[in-house]
Amino acid sequence: MLERIHLEILSAIKEHGTLTKAADALHLSQSALSHSIKKLEGQLSTTIWQKDGRTLRLTAAGERIQNLANRVLPQFSHTELLLSQIAKGERGSLRIGMECHPCYQWLLRVIQPYLGQWPDIDIDVKQEFQFGALGALLSYEIDLIITPDPLFKPKIQYIPVFDYEHRLVVAASHPLAKQDSVLPTQLSNEVLFSYPVEPKRLDIFSQFLDPAKCTVKQHKVIETTEIMLQMVAAGRGICALPGWLVDEYSKTMSIKSLRFGQHGIAKQIFIGLRKDEQHLGYLTDFVELAKITQ
Repeated sequence: MLERIHLEILSAIKEHGTLTKAADALHLSQSALSHSIKKLEGQLSTTIWQKDGRTLRLTAAGERIQNLANRVLPQFSHTELLLSQIAKGERGSLRIGMECHPCYQWLLRVIQPYLGQWPDIDIDVKQEFQFGALGALLSYEIDLIITPDPLFKPKIQYIPVFDYEHRLVVAASHPLAKQDSVLPTQLSNEVLFSYPVEPKRLDIFSQFLDPAKCTVKQHKVIETTEIMLQMVAAGRGICALPGWLVDEYSKTMSIKSLRFGQHGIAKQIFIGLRKDEQHLGYLTDFVELAKITQ
């Protein structure tokens, strides 16, 4: 019945589209791939793929198997890597998924002493804005998540590492800069800059503007923190960022931060780990360093 090679074949077909390219990617002959799938089709009494011109298209059954491959193959690779590292006496790598887009500078301050404590560990950080970090953690593509908005799952343990206040950022010359806090209605004529994240995941909308049935004049997307703050300092618009980050940049830029409403928006940074690995020393040491780094 289903074997690992079947998952690898369908995954390669889905990625490359043709039998020739899939065979090259797997370092197998086309006949070997065809024979393996035909045998599986005979066992399952259903077709797995169909020819569509020069390309192959997965059937409904093939799509089901390919979805299984997406979940299982990364776990195979992760386990094999760990076993190989154990056999060689190596530690391997720590793969971090970043969902806190402004936290990169903070992460660097954690990584520096961590690399000194774990000289055999390499670090890889995935910070794409559309990156599905939780799914990647569950499928063993990464080892931990750094996020301000945990999505609790039975297999994931979230550990709070530090608290902060989410604040509005304006130019030092902006009329609002004379205030210590801001009301939702005061932002109706403002241009808001944010990271390329859907509005419902932005705290300024979900915790401030939307409950008051208010919005901004315009919402623009900028990917980098530095450019965003340069635009704010130039009076082109406003943004919302962690208070500790704004305090750092305000030393060299003409910006000021304000509290959202009377009580502000209190946030926490969490590190998410798989529960079956939270006892591992190289992970617990990273968490402990994160807790003492501000």
